[in-house]
Amino acid sequence: MATFTYKRTNKVLLIYTGGTIGMGKNPATGALEPLDFNCLVDNLPEFKYLKTGIEVYQFASPIDSSDMAPRLWAHLVGIIADNYDSYDGFVILHGTDTMAYTASALSFMLENLTKPVVLTGSQLPIGQLRTDGKENLVTSIDLAASHHEDGTPMVPEVCIYFSGKLLRGNRSTKQNAEGFNAFESFNYPSLCDAGINFNFHHHEILKPNYEQPMVPHTALDSNITLLSIFPGIQENIIRHLIEAPELRSIVMRSYGSGNAPQHPWLMKLLKEASNRGVVVVNISQCIAGSVEMERYDTGFQLKNAGVVSGYDSTVEAALAKLMFLQGMYRDNGTVRKLMHKNIAGEISV
Repeated sequence: MATFTYKRTNKVLLIYTGGTIGMGKNPATGALEPLDFNCLVDNLPEFKYLKTGIEVYQFASPIDSSDMAPRLWAHLVGIIADNYDSYDGFVILHGTDTMAYTASALSFMLENLTKPVVLTGSQLPIGQLRTDGKENLVTSIDLAASHHEDGTPMVPEVCIYFSGKLLRGNRSTKQNAEGFNAFESFNYPSLCDAGINFNFHHHEILKPNYEQPMVPHTALDSNITLLSIFPGIQENIIRHLIEAPELRSIVMRSYGSGNAPQHPWLMKLLKEASNRGVVVVNISQCIAGSVEMERYDTGFQLKNAGVVSGYDSTVEAALAKLMFLQGMYRDNGTVRKLMHKNIAGEISV
């Protein structure tokens, strides 16, 4: 019987999409604007100390992460798929504002991923004196190249690296607009802590089937809305939102462990939406914890209205998962069923 051998290339592909890490100050206005990527590389003499080769793919026009969109996620998937066999791992430089959305989307779109895809960026441009960009970038490349003795990568999944922590991408959320610790994974442990040495938490890391190919997916359907419950929520406004004919799913951010006000009109609207095939997914407004609709009567009523649990999903992961599933399946019953399933480590069930 043939023994499986993992082939290494000793190269990492660095994909520059844009973001603060590659910005500089306009001398006339003082505002930050994208630099040419070559300027960024010039600020990194540390590259020559890395033990892996580095090649670069640069977006033709750097993207502000506020302008990130599903078509650009598909573009990233295409880049990774086209270069998959040529590199040991991929590092994506990305703005922080939508990084968790991109990481979540890629985790679903890159089925049976067997190589690291590490997203990183910075809170300060890489050319500034106190930048966090150098450490984030150099460590991300080092992590993407890290491997076991048999050649298989240490972390074969989509991750975010920031401020000493490697986090599962679809468990991450931006928690701080000013501090260097921009990201946190509140419902899942870090995959690696980067101090003087790398401390990998192997039992937390996904284990793909290395004998099966990675399958890229690029079809996404974003006919989704985000509904946040709040005191004083108004029927007429919510009715217009829920009755939109194009709507396929709703991510509903409820209170606590999955509770909502017991307004008869709200339960009626949600039940009508569910009956016509709209998938309503319940996630908590709390940054940590899980939805348990059986705990209180207010949550139980949502379950009776056809609302499905999002468990301990982040907002970013729930939205990305629905876009992915809706792109894969026209039947909303299948989408509803698969929202209960852990596809890429995004929920604890």
